[in-house]
Amino acid sequence: MTAPRTEVPITVRTFAHRFSSTRRGARLARLLAGHQLVDWGLPRGTCAFDGATLVIAELASNAVLHGLVPGRDCALRLAYDTGTGVLRIEVSDTHPGRPARVEPSPAYDRGRGLALVEAIALRWGVQDRNGPGKTVWAECAVAAGCENAERPAVRGGGQG
Repeated sequence: MTAPRTEVPITVRTFAHRFSSTRRGARLARLLAGHQLVDWGLPRGTCAFDGATLVIAELASNAVLHGLVPGRDCALRLAYDTGTGVLRIEVSDTHPGRPARVEPSPAYDRGRGLALVEAIALRWGVQDRNGPGKTVWAECAVAAGCENAERPAVRGGGQG
């Protein structure tokens, strides 16, 4: 007689999509990611949903504004580990330049994107990707709500 088989629950859900290196493409990435987060049980209007979509929007817009290589697309990948409650966001582009967080000037309305990512995410970084370019990633706590600021976190734009 064989022992009954128990199914191991799937704890990591993934989503991947390519988008054009345009402002419209970055908007589409944010909208599609928002739909996926709702499908995974993160309701719109919650702190977890809003924080994650803000990080996605910032990374996607950085990819199309600063990582633009004409004729090349960008890629979004989400990995939600339901066991730990962590959402990993990865945005890849083909530009070799690496993002760097800068102190924004009060007189200038740009330069705050990575500061926002750093404030919301548990941690973030940059890594090489297969082929040209890089992947900028961030990990956000989504199951616990808005406790990112209270959790000990490794922050900064280190290599991942």
